Amino acid sequence: MDMAGPPILLTEVLDDVGAAVKLLAQGAPYPVLGGWYSPGSDPHARSRPLWFRNDWANESFSMAGSEVFMAHPVYLECAKAFYGTEIVKPHSVYVNLMMAMPVAGPAHTDNPRFAGRDQSNTPMWVLRAMLESGLFEDMAFPQATAIWWLNDVEGGGIRYWPHGPNQPPEEHGDNMANTALMGDTHGMFHQVNAIGPFDIGTPQVTPMAQLAPADSPDGQWVVTDHGEEVYRTPLADIRVSVQWKADVYFDADHRARLLSSPLSFDDVAARFNADLAERGIDVHFDPDRIDDPGHAAEISEHYPEARPIDALPSVFDY
Repeated sequence: MDMAGPPILLTEVLDDVGAAVKLLAQGAPYPVLGGWYSPGSDPHARSRPLWFRNDWANESFSMAGSEVFMAHPVYLECAKAFYGTEIVKPHSVYVNLMMAMPVAGPAHTDNPRFAGRDQSNTPMWVLRAMLESGLFEDMAFPQATAIWWLNDVEGGGIRYWPHGPNQPPEEHGDNMANTALMGDTHGMFHQVNAIGPFDIGTPQVTPMAQLAPADSPDGQWVVTDHGEEVYRTPLADIRVSVQWKADVYFDADHRARLLSSPLSFDDVAARFNADLAERGIDVHFDPDRIDDPGHAAEISEHYPEARPIDALPSVFDY
């Protein structure tokens, strides 16, 4: 996981923070975080923290007003400078809303994209194994990421490992409102610290929970779960972060190669199996078994996720 360097802190990112608040309401309701941390969850089991996410813009959809982030000129110029290239193509904006998490989020790198392989067509365990193996770096899309924060809440700082997982982390935890970090969150481990309030235990919801503004004039937001209100709080107590992401190409040839050479599952299998054989491991990646949890565990065992030093226990560890 090569990183382009430590992230850059940007301040006073938006001239009109109110525009982002309006977008939050416009984008509601927000589903509870799904993803690869809790696959196959019982839809009726309260097993997930109060962590909600949704897209504001992606390669097939753009919510009105999301251009305040997607087309942010400072983001674009900062990403070009960070990577030393003129070819940066923004492709998505999404928002995280988190609250009442007395245990930290996971220490992680963001999910990778490869030529022809991403979350739309490839199971997450395969993408993570591709990343950890180092066998597909020539086919990986470098990604620029800006993380912007709406507000300051109780806790909720971000820890990050700008010099690699074997060096101590740094932290951005004070005066976060209307600031952003621009960098390589696909190569740099990062972790959200615990989020208050810390005196109400650890509320959990089912995978069917949603977050939306309350139908009232008092600025409250409400978590509903299977139609029942389970949590209510002002927006000021919700940790709101907005992620901007862009593909990065180092030159025209680099872009042409990634866009014209998609990896098939047979290509993926060939690289894994050549490496496993060279290492004397009697396991084979089988494209016909990518939906088999047993096969996923079998392959992932040989391409394990790194864990950075001084990482906090994660809400997903429990």
